[in-house]
Amino acid sequence: MRLFAAVLPPQDVAGELAAELDALKRLPGADELRWTGRQGWHFTLAFYGEVGDDVVPGLSARLERAAGRTGAFEMALHRGGQFGRGRALWIGADGDMAALRLLADRAEAAGRKAGVEMGEHRRYKAHLTVARSRSEVDVRPYVKALDGFAGRRWTVGELVLVRSSLPRSGVPGEQPRYEVVGRWGFTGAG
Repeated sequence: MRLFAAVLPPQDVAGELAAELDALKRLPGADELRWTGRQGWHFTLAFYGEVGDDVVPGLSARLERAAGRTGAFEMALHRGGQFGRGRALWIGADGDMAALRLLADRAEAAGRKAGVEMGEHRRYKAHLTVARSRSEVDVRPYVKALDGFAGRRWTVGELVLVRSSLPRSGVPGEQPRYEVVGRWGFTGAG
């Protein structure tokens, strides 16, 4: 199964973002982007890719330990940006970024220790993808519109393991499906 570790925004924060994106979707050229669905919004901490069923229990145990060493921290959605010359439009984060980066490092280490091939380590860049494109799209107007966006703060108190199922129908615009397969509350001091 295809897995990743993540932080999920709470429903009220997702609602606030949805309202902000509704305005962006009225900008010229918005139909050139595939807007992600609210149910799929997340901050990926570590992407594990295809993981065998036999690896999941060990990975889950290590993620539970990582959550046990982590204390709750504050976070907010903040501003926007792009990857790949308009191939991905994203919302960034603000708040205790050191705690978020540490959690991402712990989630990556959990994967490595569980035997997941993680590839090369990269410095964590917190982002929540809100739109994608198969070709280069000028998303500068969207990034500029998001420049002043600052969502309300929330307390991050859990780490989740998510299964993603890629679209198979071939229907344009179909989104991946996400299912939480593990959830661990923070019990540590950070």
